[in-house]
Amino acid sequence: MAQLTGSNKVKTAVFISGKGSNLKSLIKFSLTKNSPISIDFIISNNSKAKGLIYSNIFKIKKKVFSFKDQKLSESKVLYILKKNNIKLICLAGFMKIISKNFIRKFKGKILNIHPSLLPKYKGLNTHKRALKNKEKYSGCTVHFVNFKLDSGKIILQKKIKIKKNETENSLAKKVLSQEHKLYPKAILKIFNLQRKS
Repeated sequence: MAQLTGSNKVKTAVFISGKGSNLKSLIKFSLTKNSPISIDFIISNNSKAKGLIYSNIFKIKKKVFSFKDQKLSESKVLYILKKNNIKLICLAGFMKIISKNFIRKFKGKILNIHPSLLPKYKGLNTHKRALKNKEKYSGCTVHFVNFKLDSGKIILQKKIKIKKNETENSLAKKVLSQEHKLYPKAILKIFNLQRKS
């Protein structure tokens, strides 16, 4: 991770596939004085991703890659990130699994947010599975990305209680609202740790 010097914020790219609500909260966080990051690029694998609208609203560069040919798309993404001096990647609802080669190039500099209390419910359909198993709690996790799906070192988690009449939809909304708070806190945590070390 790049060290912070003075007012220099760490150039960050956010990868999205959908609505981009976590992207929006990260952008708002990045514009605060205390934020150690600036959002300088948005990457998506979906040209219809609603979250791409934030590139226009907040004047942030964006690129869409289909990832049909993953190797080619990833090499183009890596080129863009290097060209724009991106030092940190935040995955925010990015629905593609990135390759080991890509992760190696950004080792320890890729974060992800996942809608469960990892290590429980890695992968998809987290809320459905939590309800099916009659879990009392769910939540969200921010973690470093490593070579195994949703298995990297956990930075922060937020636990929420599952109510008796909870539905997938109501649980998803509750968890998402916590994600918006947790992601910025996790970013502050990793940079504060570095400042102290």
